Amino acid sequence: MLDTTQPRLRFVQCLHPGGLHRMAYWEWGVVDNPDVVVCVHGLSRQGRDFDHLARALQGRFRVVCPDVAGRGRSDWLEQPLHYQLPQYGADMVTLLARLDARRLGWVGTSMGGLIGMGLAGLRNSPIDALVLNDIGPSVAPSGLQRIGGYVGQPLRFGTVQEGADYLASISAGFGPRTLQEWLEFSRPMLVPDGAGWRLHYDPRIGVALAQVTPEAAQTGEQALWALYDGIKAPTLVLRGAESDILAPATAQAMTTRGPGAQLVEFGGVGHAPMLVHADQIEPVVAFLTSWLPAL
Repeated sequence: MLDTTQPRLRFVQCLHPGGLHRMAYWEWGVVDNPDVVVCVHGLSRQGRDFDHLARALQGRFRVVCPDVAGRGRSDWLEQPLHYQLPQYGADMVTLLARLDARRLGWVGTSMGGLIGMGLAGLRNSPIDALVLNDIGPSVAPSGLQRIGGYVGQPLRFGTVQEGADYLASISAGFGPRTLQEWLEFSRPMLVPDGAGWRLHYDPRIGVALAQVTPEAAQTGEQALWALYDGIKAPTLVLRGAESDILAPATAQAMTTRGPGAQLVEFGGVGHAPMLVHADQIEPVVAFLTSWLPAL
């Protein structure tokens, strides 16, 4: 009997300059369901962030939630400068070839949305429906500075609760949650390390981000808008009303440019909505089932 409470952990071999690495992914739903939704997390997170959304989708779709390279159960890359969008996009193409989907939905939070935009904007993209969670082609500098201030710190914690408290302190934008919800959300982010615990990612994932110059950022933004304008898939943009990453003007522009996205905002939330509570999950489920109805 299919266990609908926990995902299956699988791996796929990916190529990087100079070698190979394994990318882990968490799979929910019927193994051979050809209608697939891929959910990709933010910069310092991992695939178990989507447990609640995956449980809501698995009756209709096979749901696949990768740990991007350097995070969770995936291998760390030898060269930290490879932790960039081109490498992540290449890894996802390898994963999509493995999944062999008939129809494909994509849900991307923050960095996962940038990866999705990059793939959806390409000619002959396999993405049939796209959800961008609090991210757009223009990323507010203040939010990037905030994230850059904590990503990659070599921290150690005495207990899981101590680690969860730290994660809560840097994640106020995720919105209201109970202590039990936050502890559940934090457990996959912590891994045993000697007598204590550390964050479950390579602390070097922020190296490339820290080296981005204003000129490079402007060029990257122009490239992302060009990709966004090329997206053909129906697109849903989710925005935390207090987000310091996705500005209101950018979100509004996304409703008129490119795919002419549908926009849903959540009050009392910043960067980024956790997609844990029903009010955030239901718009995603409704959008995906509308554009990818059962055949």
